[in-house]
Amino acid sequence: MANIGSYENHLKNFNWSIAEKELGYLDGDVINIGWYCSDRICQLGKSEKTALIWEGKGDHEVKKFTYNDIRVLSNTIGAYLRGLGIHDGDRVCLFMDKVPELYIGLLGILKIGAIAQPLFSAFGDESLFVRLENAGTRAIITQRKHASKIQKILDRLPNLEYIIVVDDEGKKTLKDKEIVFHLDKAERVEKFDIFPTKAESGSILHYTSGTTGQPKGVKHVHYSLISQYLTAKWVLDLQDDDIYWCTADPGWVTGTSYGIIGAWALGVTQCVLDSGFSAEAWYRFIEKYRVTMWYSAPTAIRSLMKAGDEIVKKFDLSSLRHIASVGEPLNAEAVVWSQRMFGKPFYDTYWQTETGSIMISNFPGMKVKPGSMGLPFPGLTAAILDPDSFEPIYAVNKPGLIAFRHDWPARMRTYWNNEETFQKKFKNGWYLTGDRSTIDKDGYYWFIGRDDDVINTGGHLVSPFEVESALLEHPAVAESAVVSKPDDINMEVVKAFVTLHAGYEANDEMELDIMNFIRKKLSPLAMPQEIEWMDKLPKTRSGKIMRRVLHAKEWGEDIGDISTLEND
Repeated sequence: MANIGSYENHLKNFNWSIAEKELGYLDGDVINIGWYCSDRICQLGKSEKTALIWEGKGDHEVKKFTYNDIRVLSNTIGAYLRGLGIHDGDRVCLFMDKVPELYIGLLGILKIGAIAQPLFSAFGDESLFVRLENAGTRAIITQRKHASKIQKILDRLPNLEYIIVVDDEGKKTLKDKEIVFHLDKAERVEKFDIFPTKAESGSILHYTSGTTGQPKGVKHVHYSLISQYLTAKWVLDLQDDDIYWCTADPGWVTGTSYGIIGAWALGVTQCVLDSGFSAEAWYRFIEKYRVTMWYSAPTAIRSLMKAGDEIVKKFDLSSLRHIASVGEPLNAEAVVWSQRMFGKPFYDTYWQTETGSIMISNFPGMKVKPGSMGLPFPGLTAAILDPDSFEPIYAVNKPGLIAFRHDWPARMRTYWNNEETFQKKFKNGWYLTGDRSTIDKDGYYWFIGRDDDVINTGGHLVSPFEVESALLEHPAVAESAVVSKPDDINMEVVKAFVTLHAGYEANDEMELDIMNFIRKKLSPLAMPQEIEWMDKLPKTRSGKIMRRVLHAKEWGEDIGDISTLEND
């Protein structure tokens, strides 16, 4: 039976105190996510319950950790950081693959009151620099394979004091500010005094991309646990005997809110596969560990569809009880396919880095309309707003901006060092998501697209500005404009329009060189999948590049009014 029970009843009687009571929290109490996700679970008598099953790459190395292991090892990491002089409010970056130290380390950072800053390990040195510099990060926990990226930018990061390498066996000479910490060799810390964080104490700093300017640091607080706990219970339907697999990397908000916090706050066993995608490996993983709840992304689901139906039949996936999707619109075909292949639909969920927890979703037991985002979570005031007046639209199927009253526990508190941009996210008391949708006669939301130029490729937001800025650092590039283009698997990918300086030739070799330049500087996700050479870019008379015109051509849309374009 689903945890949520009757959705309609919860709409009438909902209060966030439901979660507070279940967690034993009273207003004004100490609330520390690290403690709630480890020590509290042990106090509930689950010390020896498996908290994490981790499988590595290649030789399929497997490690298992009980909740007592998680408690003691997060104490150990916290004590180590405290011994270095890291204290409450300091930013500590986690820059690793999906290794156990990433998951346990996040709790250790939170236990000392520091702010965890998880970053995707595939980021290049420039993407890394922008985020570390903005946050004023004091320490970064990483692997030897990623340390060279940090060394490249270290002289520009005066606040960064420690580069903590978790897997160095002493085979290489330590470089500037590098120290080695082996979790499995460190003396375990049984008893540890956590920092007494309160509801509004900073917890996690996630970076997200915008239309213009550099990535923004979304600040969350420890009280976000209230939303994450209850949404994990009611939407993901996590139950005590579940084996849960969230495929998201904790470098993204899904990987922390539901790949660490939601699951462990509920005392659930979760598993992690630290390897690249392949349909066979994923199905094998589900079969091997008898996964019951699976939370993944539409890009991965479409890749599984592309791999074909026959491969599914090679594995016993009967353990799956509930499956859900996150990160980008889930197309109707994927829902129909999963119903046919797994005997149940993928339940789409909608939320953002800024919201911190699931906002609109398909709930267990409710009717799923393939292609729909579902219904708002109980307790949330959601609406579609007119883009001009920012007033609610009550007409059925009329497009508008998705917005929420800013009153739920996991909401972001600010953009780090950018309060001005944070305030622009609000109109008439509504938080503006930047996404467009319609609502049907039953109250279901139907996603249309972004209201800005941000590119959602495979569930990851890419800033056109950031890619354009990096392109201009290539010696051959004179001007650049970046837009999205349609893609069967990722829905949309990055496309660049480029003009070259005199003396450089537009050819396949140049295209590959520029692509690899961006890949190394930013990340594989930001790398253009296509470069179109231009003699000149469309501009207004004032010289502003009209990205809108290029986007419309890519998507076969009406170009609209181009009277402001400069004359030939």
